[in-house]
Amino acid sequence: MVERYTRRRFLAAGIAAGATGMSGCASLNLNQTNGQTGTANGDGTTDDGTTPPTQTEEYDPSEADYGTVDVRGAIYLPARAFNFYQQWANYDHEVIERDLGYATDVNLNAIRTWACYEYWEEDPEAHGERLDHFLQTADDRDLTVLLSLFDFAGREPTEKRLHDTDPRTATGTQSPPTSIMKRESRWDGPREYVRWIMDRYRDDDRLLALEVMNEPGWQPHSRKFARGMFRTMADERGSVPLTVGSTSMANNADYLDWGSDAFQFHYNFAENQATYRDMLQSNRAVADELDGLVWLSEWQRVRDSTGFAAEPPEDQKGPDYASLAPVIHEAGFGNFFWSLMVQPAFTPAQRKHGVINGLFHEDGAVWNLDDAKAIKAMSGDASVNLEQRQEWPEWASEVANGT
Repeated sequence: MVERYTRRRFLAAGIAAGATGMSGCASLNLNQTNGQTGTANGDGTTDDGTTPPTQTEEYDPSEADYGTVDVRGAIYLPARAFNFYQQWANYDHEVIERDLGYATDVNLNAIRTWACYEYWEEDPEAHGERLDHFLQTADDRDLTVLLSLFDFAGREPTEKRLHDTDPRTATGTQSPPTSIMKRESRWDGPREYVRWIMDRYRDDDRLLALEVMNEPGWQPHSRKFARGMFRTMADERGSVPLTVGSTSMANNADYLDWGSDAFQFHYNFAENQATYRDMLQSNRAVADELDGLVWLSEWQRVRDSTGFAAEPPEDQKGPDYASLAPVIHEAGFGNFFWSLMVQPAFTPAQRKHGVINGLFHEDGAVWNLDDAKAIKAMSGDASVNLEQRQEWPEWASEVANGT
């Protein structure tokens, strides 16, 4: 089993101070001097004597000498699925086998995805068969899976939203609905689902970890629900580490009290590389002190407009993983970028502005070769032999301009 950590030890490592308490899904805004972060010296170097990357720095991944990152992953949702209910309800074995094969083209060794309580309620037998196929397909390609059970991000899971596949209106969905999270008397179903997962997979070495919920965040009802479900997981604990999809390192101080075995943090957008590097250095200091499992489990790109709902500049509406990959590689964090497949932005707030993300088209071409090289470089090899095509998929073209 992985080592348990105490809240006191976690806080003593420095998590309560500085940037580590601020990083989250949307962005991190630090006070800056001369375009550098607060840790920069007057000559433009950091305290360790290196020059921090900037947004405009030229980066040749073939020349990077940062070693090999142990967990190199992507978040996975099929290109034409708009929520995780659709991933399982419309499950296509051939699509899964094809897509996870693309992950090996850039030497990924991990995938983060979600099971679905709403689909399990409908057909637990089918969900089990499809989840088994997914895990075996990943294992056959030397990919380990970080599997989440619930998700606080997204809209209420109405029947219409669960099934909506119109790129203009479809949305990610929260799981379970707020009406269940707020009433403990209605937790029997979710608890049964958690026990079902644990009974099947608690000792499954195809799993990197089991995540109780993505971003329970600061809302009392979501945190109470996630903690309750974590207790159920812990009662059924096996050899697979248990974790929480944390928006920031600071949240993990509480998740340690629950019994979390691994730490996560999310930081999708940053105004520049220097800001991102400062955050990673702070979190690296904590990770090194604790000597535990720590993953940057959501990241995307440098973007001037850092909020999820803000409209980015026209030239920043597509993927640009190469803008952050080098600083993540340098910091050495196991990580998962959003997302493996090219698709309209997951959140409608971004999609309405014509934002698209992802690495691979459905035919195996990549949106950006520089992204593919920078991501593959984390394995120590930046060579790729892939086609680049920076075009919206025809099936989603009607939202390309935010229409």
